[in-house]
Amino acid sequence: MTPTGANGAVHAGIGVGDAGSEADSVLGGISGSESTGQARQELPNVGSGESLAAFLDRRLADAPYLYLPNRGRAYAITKRLIDLIGATVLLVVGAPVMIVLAILIRLDSPGPAIFRQTRVTRGGRTFTFFKFRTMYVDARERFPELYQYHLSADLRDTTYYKLADDPRNTKVGRWLRRTTLDELPNLFNVLLGDLSLVGPRPDLPELVVFYRPEELACLFTKAGLTGLAQVAGRSFLTIRERLTLDMRYVAQQTLMLDLRILWRTVIVVVLGRGAF
Repeated sequence: MTPTGANGAVHAGIGVGDAGSEADSVLGGISGSESTGQARQELPNVGSGESLAAFLDRRLADAPYLYLPNRGRAYAITKRLIDLIGATVLLVVGAPVMIVLAILIRLDSPGPAIFRQTRVTRGGRTFTFFKFRTMYVDARERFPELYQYHLSADLRDTTYYKLADDPRNTKVGRWLRRTTLDELPNLFNVLLGDLSLVGPRPDLPELVVFYRPEELACLFTKAGLTGLAQVAGRSFLTIRERLTLDMRYVAQQTLMLDLRILWRTVIVVVLGRGAF
């Protein structure tokens, strides 16, 4: 079994074109054949994510042969250097903007400017995810029905990660989401080593436990600030579509693909495609 399933195809009709064709345009001629070899990887029991990783290990037993390209140490070191340099430059340049945004958030509604949440990255390890707060602090109490997590087969094909008109969002929060500025604090996660600039988007533990065995391949590489799914549909992707694109990235990742995704991310953010 490979992490891309049969051929990495996704469902059509996602609102802004076909995710498969969008992804193919980013991937270009890049394929898994560029790998320097293959290595079987296992989910380790690590740190604060130990209990979650143990659960994922049991799930992985249902798909014991997930083979991924072995990109080598040079790829990992170069990717980390790009992460550190890129995140540092963006934080320095964006610091004045982040200060202004923090003030606007505090003036718009009661609560902290920074929202913290537990997410899952490589190996099932959990970490504290930072972003600007876009919702009311009592959103969970006001809208409990929006916090029910269960991904049956049908729901995976029809459920989206975000709501187009989410009642939990504040006025400033809606604008932050449309402009993607709410994710600027993710750069601190990149510096801390929790995220890479490019990789599968980190999910909540409540969603990860519903991953299919083959989808655990998404946890074989560090989660990212942006990824293939973010430039091929973003909020218009269903859960199944996004995970499929994440698996394609894990199986085919190269530095050239990372650079293509970063460049396409700039275009998507500037044009405001697929953000709400």
